[in-house]
Formats: sequence, C-alpha cells, structure tokens
Amino acid sequence: MKELVELLAKALVDHTDEVYVRKEETADTILLEITVNKEDLGKIIGRKGRVIKAIRTLVWACAPENKRVLVELAE
Repeated sequence: MKELVELLAKALVDHTDEVYVRKEETADTILLEITVNKEDLGKIIGRKGRVIKAIRTLVWACAPENKRVLVELAE
C-alpha cells in the first residue's frame, strides 16, 4: 500500500523527488503519511478534497480486512 500511495503521489506532483510516504503500523491501524513540496499540496488535495479522497478510497480497497487504514498529509 505504501508503494501505491507513493506511485499515485509522484504521478500528481511536479517535484517527484520530494515525495515521501511514511508507514506506521499498530495492531489494528496502518497510518500512511504523505510529505510533498509545499507547492504541490494543492495537487494532492485537489478541488474540494477530491484527489486525496480518491487516494484514501483506493487504499481502503486494498487494505487487509482486520486493519483500519488512514492516509494523512504531513506539513
């Protein structure tokens, strides 16, 4: 899932070398935190949050049944 989020983020931004995805996993939760260049934040969020919502939906569809997956943007 981390690779999927990284691939999607790199496809959307201009500064692909500044895309980082950090994965933090606990017993029942997986947190994926996306860090991008400040100029590219709008491209990841999208109009009215549609792009980040689509990324979250894709990750949710790939998630294991017993885990909750969170996708957040780091500042």
